[in-house]
Amino acid sequence: MYYGDVRLPTREPPLTFLGGQSSKATFAINGRFYAQPVTGVQRYAREIVSELDGLLSRQSARARVILPPMVAALPAFAMIEPCRAGRASGHLWEQAILPIRAEAPLLNLCNTGPLALRRQIVCMHDTNVFDEPSSYSPSFRALYRVLLPGLAKRGAVITSVSRFSAHQLAQRLGIAPQSITVMYNGHEHVFRWNAAASELSARMRGVRPFVLLLGSRARHKNAAFILRQAEALDALGIDLIVAGGYAAIFSPTESVRARNIHGLGFVTDDDLAWLYAHALCLAFPSRSEGFGLPLLEAMTLGCPVIASNQSCLPEICGDAALLAGPDDAPAWLAHFRTLVASPDLRAELRGRGLERAKAFSWRNSAQGYLDLLHRF
Repeated sequence: MYYGDVRLPTREPPLTFLGGQSSKATFAINGRFYAQPVTGVQRYAREIVSELDGLLSRQSARARVILPPMVAALPAFAMIEPCRAGRASGHLWEQAILPIRAEAPLLNLCNTGPLALRRQIVCMHDTNVFDEPSSYSPSFRALYRVLLPGLAKRGAVITSVSRFSAHQLAQRLGIAPQSITVMYNGHEHVFRWNAAASELSARMRGVRPFVLLLGSRARHKNAAFILRQAEALDALGIDLIVAGGYAAIFSPTESVRARNIHGLGFVTDDDLAWLYAHALCLAFPSRSEGFGLPLLEAMTLGCPVIASNQSCLPEICGDAALLAGPDDAPAWLAHFRTLVASPDLRAELRGRGLERAKAFSWRNSAQGYLDLLHRF
């Protein structure tokens, strides 16, 4: 089942929740992600929960999101009740406090859940901790290598965010591929972004046509591969804009300096909208991804994409991007050179990207989660 793809119609069948009562919470949501910085995984959880709230309103059904105590503020929900629990945080909170306070079934959207519960759904986004261990700190690797197989053995219903990721998870966890339901990321959140509100226009004066690279210390993201091409890009009259911060879970990676590399550090969503709108292209050379949300964001906002031909990236991009091997520097430079020289190709990729992005919907995936919850 692939709920995010446009090939499936949006379905909103009547739901009969546990107990048949709409006046009480019918399932719980692990809200630990509201205490974390917003990266792709947390974005996924936030958007799914927001869409769930809208769908529950149509069904006159309720749910509860269980939160660590340090979460200060939440979006305003109509049918999802926030509930703070306990005094711990992090994995300790998730394993010791959450299972006591959460009604079953429990929906976990960020890779892990409490081992003490059986009636739960866990969205596991990728197998990078197994496939690309050098990208992560030793403590993070050790924890995930216990939690992910443990949740599968305890009978949690597993979802993932691409067919590629589902296949990899099935192999790593020793479960049947058909038992994992794919719930894709969606594109609609970028319509809330406002490029006009960004202050980057002034900062970017004098910058030449630029390739956008989202910075990360994760080695599997392969950012250094693009950075090493800075001199060749400079010869083509192209600058390289590196946006984004770092995460503590990742191992250190190499740093490259060149006169045409401009590091922006942390950027807002409005800044991202401005960058996607003005970039020659997004460069996404990752070796391994669960989904690759920036690809979808770029396509939705009309930014051409050059991406790696590995992992799930061909699945997400379809024919809407230029693909190349993650170590094939001549192929990447050929794509950059062609994009600079061909306005027609840039326009064609924008059109393909806009059409491709429609195949991925937060609403469809949220409905898919309600369908799964209905089975408990």
